[in-house]
Amino acid sequence: MFRSIAEHPRQSRPPLPTVTLALFAILAIATAVPVTGTTDQDQVTVRPGGVVRWPGSGITQCAMAGREWHPLDEACWYPIDLLREPGPMDLERVRQGIRESATVEVGPYPYPIQRLDVAPEMANPPTDEAERIRREGRRVGTIWNLGGAPAFELPLEPPITPLPEPRSFGALRFFNGEPRNPHGGVDLSAATGTPVRAAASGTVVIAASHYFSGNSVFIDHGDDLITMYFHLDRIQVSEGDPIHTGDIVGTVGSTGRVTGPHLHFGARWHGARIDPMVLLAGPSEPLQSLQ
Repeated sequence: MFRSIAEHPRQSRPPLPTVTLALFAILAIATAVPVTGTTDQDQVTVRPGGVVRWPGSGITQCAMAGREWHPLDEACWYPIDLLREPGPMDLERVRQGIRESATVEVGPYPYPIQRLDVAPEMANPPTDEAERIRREGRRVGTIWNLGGAPAFELPLEPPITPLPEPRSFGALRFFNGEPRNPHGGVDLSAATGTPVRAAASGTVVIAASHYFSGNSVFIDHGDDLITMYFHLDRIQVSEGDPIHTGDIVGTVGSTGRVTGPHLHFGARWHGARIDPMVLLAGPSEPLQSLQ
């Protein structure tokens, strides 16, 4: 049987070209009790951008949606993409030589709409910036599936201490009245110059100034986990640098498309855009699961 950590109100999902938005980050981890073979089970509902945890001893492989990976801490972790359509999602694992399967229900899109006023060129970039934006997008698109052994441990550590209240994950955003992509991270308000630290060990794969995200750092932690740190005032690492948990990667700023100084902190795991607070060791979002 599955049990859910949190129930989420069902709302009608906004039309998809603009799905962006932010609100509070609700913990979305659920725990599944192992079942042998393929059987019907009580389902847990997980929100888009959440993570399902399925623990058990003797697990050798986890799988979902055609992807396979290894367990962590005697559990399979299944990240649910922010834009995953509502409905059933099948999970698989191999435990003690037996393939097991389970199904979870992905709930409707639960995030609110956010309307922001920004500089006109940040809502509608000039044509001479189009190639730069495409080039940056292509570069970022190459890092989501780097694989490798995990260099991190769960839970992750906060990128800012003390941890500000996280805002805006999943927000369906309108800039100057025009719809844009969903907000795939959390916003952490802090003063310009506040140190920003790596949430886990890994390797810097991108450290550059980008049009929309400003001064940006992307860290590869292995196991297809990438964390992101945007709108920095200063970048204090270089591509290829090895990173340890807590190392300073830069300082809070207001570069790129922003309305004020803050850190955009994001995570992708196995290609899925997830709420990074689910993986974080923070006072408001403790990492937990039901047994």
